[in-house]
Amino acid sequence: MKKESASPLVYETSPGDNLFSILQKRAEGSPEGELIKYKDKTGGWQSFSAGEFLDLVKLIAKGLISKGFKKGDAIAILSSTRWEWTAFDFAALSIGMVVVPIYQTDSPIQIKSILNDTGTKILVAEDEIQREKIVEVEGEVESLESVWLIDKGAVVTFCELGKGVGEEEWEKMSRNVKAADLATIVYTSGSTGEPKGAELTHAMLCCNAYSICMSVPQICYQDKGCYLCFLPLAHIFARAMQFAVTACSLSLALEGGAKTLLEDFRKVNPTLILGVPRVFEKIYNASTQRAEKAGKTPIFKKAVKAAKNWSKYQQKKSPMPSLVEYRKRFYSKLVYKKILRALGNRASFAVTGGAPIDRGLSSFFNGIGLPLLEGYGLTETCPCVLNPVEGYKVGSAGKPIASCKIAVSDEGEVLVKGPMVFRGYHNDPGLTKEVLDQDGWFHTGDLGQIDEDGFLFITGRKKELIITAGGKNVYPALLETAMKTCPLVEECALIGDKKPFVSALFTLNLEAVNKFLSSKNLPASQTLEEASQNPLVYNFILRAVDKANEKVSRAESIRKFLILPSEFSVENGLLTPSMKICREKIAKKFKKEIEEQIYSR
Repeated sequence: MKKESASPLVYETSPGDNLFSILQKRAEGSPEGELIKYKDKTGGWQSFSAGEFLDLVKLIAKGLISKGFKKGDAIAILSSTRWEWTAFDFAALSIGMVVVPIYQTDSPIQIKSILNDTGTKILVAEDEIQREKIVEVEGEVESLESVWLIDKGAVVTFCELGKGVGEEEWEKMSRNVKAADLATIVYTSGSTGEPKGAELTHAMLCCNAYSICMSVPQICYQDKGCYLCFLPLAHIFARAMQFAVTACSLSLALEGGAKTLLEDFRKVNPTLILGVPRVFEKIYNASTQRAEKAGKTPIFKKAVKAAKNWSKYQQKKSPMPSLVEYRKRFYSKLVYKKILRALGNRASFAVTGGAPIDRGLSSFFNGIGLPLLEGYGLTETCPCVLNPVEGYKVGSAGKPIASCKIAVSDEGEVLVKGPMVFRGYHNDPGLTKEVLDQDGWFHTGDLGQIDEDGFLFITGRKKELIITAGGKNVYPALLETAMKTCPLVEECALIGDKKPFVSALFTLNLEAVNKFLSSKNLPASQTLEEASQNPLVYNFILRAVDKANEKVSRAESIRKFLILPSEFSVENGLLTPSMKICREKIAKKFKKEIEEQIYSR
């Protein structure tokens, strides 16, 4: 090992710990306190107290018992983020069923593969749209006994069924759920290969939940604190936070509709914002566009510079120059407060993870008064590294949470060890042995460094390493994240493996392009193809490329690029459900364009 870092905090999991016990403890400690917030059909927000939600979950669990389901049976949930997702999750876990999350964007073929791999017996889907996917493959899934729709009264139905099951029968099954039991099988996003089913136990997820609370108590135990969850609960990042929030004193607002996100921020007024980098990139890009539309681009650029400059001094723990502090206060009134107000105006910290984020973007948000506490983890480890509230480092993934150890091998690979590490891949012991060594270290496949204070810095991913024809090793994350702060860029994919130089493929945000064109008093582009051929758009992105290239050496820089006339999406297979690009698939799909327009001699 090159270097190790471990948390001094430890959470001791007891043999009787299970995920349902987290909800029980919350309800026992504060039965009247608000736990779940949700949006009703009118757009208003309602809530369940911890006691009410516990009773509801128990009734659903009894309904599952009435249908003959028992410990070890697999239940799949195919839905966007909503309170019913969480209710079925806790209900199934309370009687020892194995919960299998499925992204609502998954195709019928992907759904069939997961259902067959896990032997799922019951599927809870969101609506008729998801039901249609199941109809396509239902005959090819022998284990599936029934499908229930949330929008067709699944909760009410199981509650009614549950009324016929006695408390003693439920308690007997609930007491039989132990820490070592399998709780869930979560499938990886598949950004570097086929999705794999990670087996996570009750002990692992309980330890992770309480460890998060111990590591950032200033966030988890805020007075009347609230976390707005809009990320898909099929992703381990959001699901782990669901358990952590239940384990502390925050309330959990659940709403997966991205179209109303800014409105939800204003109405819910969360104290904690958690999102993947793309969320914060879009907030920044939208602010840039609004400034341009209002003719205030010069002021906005000065405000960005002032925020980053303040962050630089704050991170160095250097004496803050009075002029730097003055500029921060000045632009706070003109610019920063408007951005923070759009996020509810009550959040003092945000947490981001799931993918690398541009350091300049983190510095900007830090400077305006909303530090982005980066975290790190994989499906196989849950969030295992997180920046502390006090002494956080911009650009770092953070330090190990309670009970966790991390290390960097001689080859530069990040390793994780602790009770939150998964027990293996479902139906694939061979692959499990490849990533879990005899000493219990999980080999993440990510590359990183640990500094003198124990903070982890992610530098790249082994499988995504680009080696040019000249032998230069290039980790694409740095330039890709930098380019996604360009308002017109929706996605960026670097290519150049075994090629003479690095190049890039860009997709456009058509709405942002048209706002840009409107600011120039030019007609809007009707299609992505039309926008991709606009010389003004090309020149705008060229300037952004030149700026991004300043972060790297010439051998690592983007020498040529293409603006594609289409998009990367989950539907066309070029993005994973967790919004990571599938580099190999992208390079294969656009092979002809790459060879003819970039690398032709």
